[in-house]
Amino acid sequence: MDSTINNTKKPALIMQIIPVMLCFFAMGFVDLVGTATNFVKNDLNLSVSEASIFPSLVFFWFLIFSVPTGILMNKIGRKKTVLLSLIITAISLIVPLFGDSYAIMLISFSFLGIGNAVMQTSLNPLVNNLISGDKLASALTFGQFVKAIASFLAPIIATWGATTLFPTLGLNWRILFLIYAVVSVMAVAALGATPIQEEQSDKVSGFKESVILLGKPFILLCFIGIMCHVGIDVGTNTYAPMIIMERIGFSLEEAAFATSVYFIFRTIGSFTGAFILRIMKAKLFFAISAIMMLGAMVVLFTSHSLIGLYVGIALIGYGNSNIFPIIFAQALLSSPKEKNEVSGLMIMGLFGGTVFPLCMGFAADAIGQAGAVAVMTAGVAYLMFYTLKIRNYNSQS
Repeated sequence: MDSTINNTKKPALIMQIIPVMLCFFAMGFVDLVGTATNFVKNDLNLSVSEASIFPSLVFFWFLIFSVPTGILMNKIGRKKTVLLSLIITAISLIVPLFGDSYAIMLISFSFLGIGNAVMQTSLNPLVNNLISGDKLASALTFGQFVKAIASFLAPIIATWGATTLFPTLGLNWRILFLIYAVVSVMAVAALGATPIQEEQSDKVSGFKESVILLGKPFILLCFIGIMCHVGIDVGTNTYAPMIIMERIGFSLEEAAFATSVYFIFRTIGSFTGAFILRIMKAKLFFAISAIMMLGAMVVLFTSHSLIGLYVGIALIGYGNSNIFPIIFAQALLSSPKEKNEVSGLMIMGLFGGTVFPLCMGFAADAIGQAGAVAVMTAGVAYLMFYTLKIRNYNSQS
C-alpha cells in the first residue's frame, strides 16, 4: 500500500487537500501588510518610520508564539491549532472594517501577526498527516505556490477598491480586508468539516531547549539567514512602491503594482525552484539566488526608470523565493536529532520581518529610499557570506 497517502484513497485525499490548500491561501494574507501599510501611511499622513511599525508589529509575534504553538499542538492537535489560527486571522481582517485609525490598524496587524505565527507553525505539520514520504516536499511547495497567489492578489484588490465605487461606501482600499475575511471564514468552515486523522504528537520541547541551540555556530548562521531572508521579503513588499513613488513620481495607486511584480516573480521562483533543486546542488542555486539579489540592489540604487526598477524588484522576488527552504533544510539536516527544536527556532527567525522594516524606515527618513535599499543590501551581503557555509547533503541532491 502507498505510504504517502496514509492509507487514504486518492479521491478522499483530494477532498482533504483542498481545504488545507485554502488554508495556505489564508496564510498568504500576512503579505497584505506591505500594501496596507502604504495606504495607511497615505491616509494618515505618517512618516516612513511611523508607518514601518505596522509590518514590524506583524512579525514581532513570531518571536513570541512559535515555540508556544508547538506546545499547543501537542495538547489540542494540529487541525484545531490551524482552525484557531484562521479564527484569529479572520478577526484581524474584520477589525479594519470599522475604520483605519492608527490604533485600529495596530490592533488589526497585531492579530494578523499572531494568527499567522500560529498558522505557519501548525499548517505544514498538518499536511504531514495527509501526505508523507517523497510526496511531502512537493505538496508543501505547492502550498507555498497557493500562498503566493494571495500575496500577489492583495495589491491588485486594494488598488481596485481604492479606484472604483468603494470610496463612496466608506471602504475604499479596505475592501481587501472584507474579501479576505470572507475567505478566512470559508477556510474555517471547510477545514472544520474535513476529517483528518492525526497521529499521536511527539514530545514538544520548550523555549529554553530551542534557544540553547543558538550556541551551535551553524544553527546561529541559519537563524540569522532566516532573519535576513524575511527582512528582505517584507522590506521589498513594503518599500518597493515607495521607491517608485520617489523616483518616478507615481501616485500610491499607480505604484502599488510594484508589490505585485515582486510576488509574481516570487511565485514563479517558488514553482520552478522545486524542479531546479532536483538537478542542481543547493549551494550553487543559493549562490545564484544571492547574486541575483545583489544585482537587484545595484539596480535599485541607480535606476530612475520604471522598467529598470521593475527589473530590480523582479530579481529580488525570484532570488529570494527559495532562500527560506534551503536554509531551513540545512538547519534540520545539521541537527537531525533535534528537528522539533530547530524547526521552532527557524520559525522564530521570521522575527527579521520586524527588525528590517524598522531600520529601513529610519534610514529612509534620514536619506530617502536609498537608505532603505542600503539596509536590504546588508541582508543580501550576509546571504552571500552564508553561501560559503552551506553544506552538501545527499538528501538535498
